[in-house]
Amino acid sequence: MSRRKKWLLALTPVVLLGLAHADRDPESIGNWRRASRAPAGLAPDPAVTREPVVQVYAARAVRWRGYFGVHTWIAAKPSHAAAFTVYEVTGFAVRRGGSAVRISERPADGRWFGSLPVLLADVRGAGVDQLIARIDRAVAAYPYQRSYRIWPGPNSNTFTAFVLRQVPELRVDLSGHAVGKDYLGGQVFARSPSGTGVQANLFGVFGVLGGIEEGLELNVLGATIGIDPNDWGVKLPLVGRLGFGGEVPSPAS
Repeated sequence: MSRRKKWLLALTPVVLLGLAHADRDPESIGNWRRASRAPAGLAPDPAVTREPVVQVYAARAVRWRGYFGVHTWIAAKPSHAAAFTVYEVTGFAVRRGGSAVRISERPADGRWFGSLPVLLADVRGAGVDQLIARIDRAVAAYPYQRSYRIWPGPNSNTFTAFVLRQVPELRVDLSGHAVGKDYLGGQVFARSPSGTGVQANLFGVFGVLGGIEEGLELNVLGATIGIDPNDWGVKLPLVGRLGFGGEVPSPAS
């Protein structure tokens, strides 16, 4: 191996870690217990929004985990509802023998212990109440209710990906640093999380994925490397996505 290639291999992790650090919010690195959970202004006000809405969010994880991945969740508001319902998975209750699935009315776009969320999908209007009913059924059917592992899964991204596969109309492309999204348990083959492709994966540590929304992805030890023609970009560990396409979608019906 030439000296140039050796330097490239040595510097690549450092560059990726630097980009990940630049994407961090200082609050999420320090005392996360005191970090902000305030709304980010990405969700509509239920008091004036009568139509049904489904949104999907991602935010850098807490403390050291935020360098490597994100936490994802789904927020839904049926027609005329006074608040959003947030569906997500955490490990807090599992340690005490409880369920990993959390269903609450916390702010849909609330910061994740200091980390600013990114809006991955915004679907609203006619037919969305039916999607919300299917989301409820998918959440109830999540097979890892009493299990949580940061790596390789099941974790919050495993949960979000599972629900999205049951509601492919949302067409969500989970980012490359949504570690755990490819964890399929004892399965090997499944639809991609967006529902627009297929994937094969062994226990979340090795696999391939191809989809209209996701592009082409290779999963190695839970890290994703891929190309995304839709955004003219690449998917990388720690960083998620580098490219020209934006990650903030316009509300869709």
